[in-house]
Amino acid sequence: MFAIVEIAGKQYKVQKDQQLYVDKLSGSADDSLNFDNVLLVEDGGSVKVGTPHLSGASVSAKVLSHVKGDKVIVFKKKRRKGYVKRNGHRQEFTKIQIDSIKG
Repeated sequence: MFAIVEIAGKQYKVQKDQQLYVDKLSGSADDSLNFDNVLLVEDGGSVKVGTPHLSGASVSAKVLSHVKGDKVIVFKKKRRKGYVKRNGHRQEFTKIQIDSIKG
């Protein structure tokens, strides 16, 4: 059984007991979250597709931790002008574990 769910504006394919990183969500560790924007649910060969969302379907998850991703270096340069700019960025993520899928 799997579902396609919209979390923070992005779509993820999730299964029970799967751990994944999503954009930072509110809530502390060990909090439970419920996502109602379920787009598709597949259960043993039967597929339910929403238009655009399925009514009554939900995915519950548990927040495991908040982490930062790898550093990305942003480097800008204009030749012969003496302009050099270097900047770094670390995106914040929330690690969640899918508890159940109801569809």
